[in-house]
Amino acid sequence: MEFILPPALEAHAPPEARGLRRDHVRLLVTARATGRIVHGRFIDLPEVLQPGDLLVINDSATLASALTATRADGSRLAFHLSTRLPADLWIVEPRDSQVASGETLALAGGGVARMLVRYPGSSRLWIARLDLPVALPEFLARFGRPIRYPYVPAEWPLGMYQTVYAREPGSAEMPSAGRAFTPEVLTRAAVRGIGIARVTLHAGVASPERDEPPVEEWYRVPAETATAAAAARLGGHRVVAVGTTAVRALESATDEHGRVIASQGWTDLIVTPERGVRAVDGLLTGFHEPRASHLAMLEAFAGRDRLAMAYEAALRGGYLWHEFGDLHLIL
Repeated sequence: MEFILPPALEAHAPPEARGLRRDHVRLLVTARATGRIVHGRFIDLPEVLQPGDLLVINDSATLASALTATRADGSRLAFHLSTRLPADLWIVEPRDSQVASGETLALAGGGVARMLVRYPGSSRLWIARLDLPVALPEFLARFGRPIRYPYVPAEWPLGMYQTVYAREPGSAEMPSAGRAFTPEVLTRAAVRGIGIARVTLHAGVASPERDEPPVEEWYRVPAETATAAAAARLGGHRVVAVGTTAVRALESATDEHGRVIASQGWTDLIVTPERGVRAVDGLLTGFHEPRASHLAMLEAFAGRDRLAMAYEAALRGGYLWHEFGDLHLIL
């Protein structure tokens, strides 16, 4: 989907820095069946949903994945960790830099990244072996920063990039659709009879500048989530995924009959309108850049015409884009 995103609609800082609570960002609601669009605030989400609906959240926590690397000639480059692979291998992004197979990059504290091969199908990602002086959590705590892009000019602490329910570190970038949740919203949803279930999907790096699909990512759908999804569907209620990462996890664990099966592993699934969605009835998500691969997933939910109408309404209404911006609920 093509559109022009005005710079004024890019969220340059967390809502807290703009004088808002995180659960007071705006919420645009699109009804798939009718095309009706409603404008509101995220704090009203429990009243928008119905008792018996199931919210599926991604509990992956964000890593401080942005590092600085130094080349043999002394030049420095931004170096992003994306996805941890077995055997101390990583998918990495030497940001806006051309590196060579076999090149060794020096990291802070005596760490080393050895560039092995390009990640298949990508012009910017590599597979590298990391040799770190201490365990990864300690290394990133000392030397890492949250990944940020030029539309966020200031650095913010890692806590600004975490959801309140995050518990398993592993995402290079925040699963940002869940950022607006607060304990108050979660409690009100539970009191209203809305179920909450967890999946884990460790999100890799995105790239606003490229037309590239997402990388393979590790996910887990526990048995209790599969059971809750089945119960919601059996009762005539909706399964609402919080974020495209939750959709990818659920759809990766779904059989040809639309049943969610407890599973874990690596997924390269890309949800498109041609494939459709099988396990999910609604999606809470942010607003995505023109030509972003996630827009294909949104089209699978809403259809191209409904999605275009929603984005036109968001642009006219001054909604904010990116991880610190406003949210879109498709039902």
